[in-house]
Amino acid sequence: MKQRTFFSVFFLFLSMVLSGNVYAEQADANKPINIASDQLMYDDVKKVKTILGNVIITRGTLIMKAEKVVLTEDAAGHQFATLYAAPGGLATFRQKRDGNGDLWVEGAAERIEYDGKVELTKFFSKAKLKRLEGRKTTDEVEGEFISYDSRTEFFTVNNTSNGASRPNAGRVKVVIQPRTTPPESSNDTTKDK
Repeated sequence: MKQRTFFSVFFLFLSMVLSGNVYAEQADANKPINIASDQLMYDDVKKVKTILGNVIITRGTLIMKAEKVVLTEDAAGHQFATLYAAPGGLATFRQKRDGNGDLWVEGAAERIEYDGKVELTKFFSKAKLKRLEGRKTTDEVEGEFISYDSRTEFFTVNNTSNGASRPNAGRVKVVIQPRTTPPESSNDTTKDK
């Protein structure tokens, strides 16, 4: 019981550290979806698009790439996408975050599910997610499952691809980069006195 409490507190602390006051690029929600692929099959009655072959989907700053994508739409016009990687590869997700500077989030997995209505992205199997400032990685996580809410910058990472964590099912990996620059060395003898 103590171990479970420790991990609950640890993950709560970790999510507070990793979540920032920046959000996904809000303007993306009002942008059209652009699709490039080798093949597209569209069932207008069911509102299902099956997209095959080197698929690239863009919506403002959001870029998703996969070998196959199934894109559905609800009655209100919200889009939902399931991305499948090519055998041995990973599907990818990249989006600019709101805030000052060149802030991005990137993710990859064998399967990615994107809910455009609530801007929730789920990464299944060999999942990776990292936050960047320009090209510099500030944080990164790996696990078998990652759920990422781009509106709140909140994510969870679990050690099984079904979204639950089990003892002895594998490890979650986290790298948190320092947030401050190191102070200048006080041993600098070239300064004027």
